Amino acid sequence: MKNILIFSIVSFVLFSSFKSDKPAYLLFNKEGKAVKYDKMLKEIEDADIVLFGELHDNPISHWLQLELTKELYQQNGKNLVLGAEMFESDNQVIMDEYLSGKISNRNFEDEIRLWPNYKTDYKPLVEFAKDSGLYFVATNVPRRYASLVNSKGFEGLEELSDEAKAFLPPLPPAYDSTLNCYASMMNMEGMGSHVTPNFPKAQAIKDATMAHFILQNWEPGKVLLHYHGAYHSQNFESIYWYLKHENPALRIVTIHSVTQDDISELTEENKGAADFTICVDEDMTRTR
Repeated sequence: MKNILIFSIVSFVLFSSFKSDKPAYLLFNKEGKAVKYDKMLKEIEDADIVLFGELHDNPISHWLQLELTKELYQQNGKNLVLGAEMFESDNQVIMDEYLSGKISNRNFEDEIRLWPNYKTDYKPLVEFAKDSGLYFVATNVPRRYASLVNSKGFEGLEELSDEAKAFLPPLPPAYDSTLNCYASMMNMEGMGSHVTPNFPKAQAIKDATMAHFILQNWEPGKVLLHYHGAYHSQNFESIYWYLKHENPALRIVTIHSVTQDDISELTEENKGAADFTICVDEDMTRTR
């Protein structure tokens, strides 16, 4: 009787502690099963490329990006390469000059067209690369060329100089308009007559450019960790599709980010979007 009473008390305490716990996030696998961070790390060990899809204003996404970067550096050392949507391909020279110590932080931040939340969310990644001697790839298409595609289609890019085309993937880029990531853009609410067939192509040129510069800076024996908005690798499309289109043998691990009211389990609509999904409480503070 005494043992039963002790067991009941311990069970109550443990259950009460569990119920009162408020984790900021939980991690789920492709099937929607909750998994530990170490499980994700183990799977990434064999990856060539890791696509980290973030929520741009979510501090948990950014914290985990930095933590994962540190972990992969411990595993791979200088064989780790970083890349990001947040820097455009025509700014690679500025990135290289800063990482090699040729220009000051002030010149770097003044000239490289930074996102508004750079200092809180992306500067820690750049500084880690600088301190660790890692290469950091500016992968995104210059925004003026995405605007050009939106107005003139991929054909508009053919009018550019050879110098400008160096910041782009080989033209014309592959394009599958039936992929949900592009087809769904044709039915976006609130866009009305503004949606033309060129609208999803402007998104596709971003994905194609990012994939191109990822591949250009990856080689066997290295791991490239790429940071981008969750939409750019969701459901194994977008960047993922372009990478596999060029090299089907690549071992790619995708990480996705979502928010939910209740993070205890992944909703059906959020299952299967990636190899691993970070589910964050919707009440989490935002960084911009």
